[in-house]
Amino acid sequence: MADQTLYHLFNTSLGPIGIAWADAGLVRVQLPEVDHARTLRRLKAKRSTIWVKASPSPMVRQAMLEIGRHISGERPDFSGISLDLTGVTVFDRAIYDAARSIAWGRTASYGELATLAGYPGEARDVGQALGRNPIAIIIPCHRILAKGNRIGGFSAHGGRLTKERLLALEGFDLEGDAPLLPGLLPRAW
Repeated sequence: MADQTLYHLFNTSLGPIGIAWADAGLVRVQLPEVDHARTLRRLKAKRSTIWVKASPSPMVRQAMLEIGRHISGERPDFSGISLDLTGVTVFDRAIYDAARSIAWGRTASYGELATLAGYPGEARDVGQALGRNPIAIIIPCHRILAKGNRIGGFSAHGGRLTKERLLALEGFDLEGDAPLLPGLLPRAW
């Protein structure tokens, strides 16, 4: 039987989030794009598989609940969520594991994360690995900043502004008034 990946889109205050899983755990979490179709297209990108729309399993429902907590500004608990990083390089896995050790409301620089992962001096490669992060929020690449506490890049829709918003949800006081994710358009009042 061909490789299958199950997926589900769910609505949040930020917009539609895509989540995909296999037997061993989550394989992708896609932050919102402009609409459901674009979110689904980006969710399915970079993974050769047969995609099957499915009802979430209990573990996936728990992941969705915790993601919802995160985007509501509450501290999530992703400790019970299994990740399937099949096909991810040893280097990228080390970076993702190290990123997961950065606590809610904390940040690290790309260089600090490189050292934490056992690859001192590889800050640029860390940035590239985080750009390939298949499981946004649960692998919290938004917590990794450029040298001097600068935001740096971010590959999700909205780029740096989305990263700022995700950090703000964790209690960071960041300035900015541009739209970040589709559900976070500035309000005029």
